[in-house]
Amino acid sequence: MQPLRILFISIEGNTRNFVENLTAYADQQHAADASLPTIEATEISEVSDFVDETRPYFCFVPTYLNGGNGIDNGVKELMTNVMGEYIAYNNNARQLIGVVGSGNRNFNEQYCLTAKRYAATFNAPFVANYELRGVPRDETRVYDALVARAKEVTPA
Repeated sequence: MQPLRILFISIEGNTRNFVENLTAYADQQHAADASLPTIEATEISEVSDFVDETRPYFCFVPTYLNGGNGIDNGVKELMTNVMGEYIAYNNNARQLIGVVGSGNRNFNEQYCLTAKRYAATFNAPFVANYELRGVPRDETRVYDALVARAKEVTPA
């Protein structure tokens, strides 16, 4: 299987930390079983050049909201807008095969709301979530979800 491609945005370093740990976990899995994929991760930020994505990828996005409760009385995305712009650029949304969200469970209904909104906006499945920086069992669970989704969309 080809490496799993991940595009992510990290505001406070939590998503970057999780993706780094997930990448290391994928390397361990690949070393034990060469049929399991590694991960190629790219951080998207305000200084990123927009390019045309030519391979399927996953988007990892944290939740930052301002105003309202994010459900029924308003929501304003904060700080992750460049990721949405990147996905919307040219035909990049066509290559998006899944969204992974993170956030703080204390926010109840707003937990992973940004990722759920990206999934709906770009017609891609919400495939996994983890809280803040995640824990080792999240790495296993998220990796397995990514591998399963990649197999769904990759021709045999």
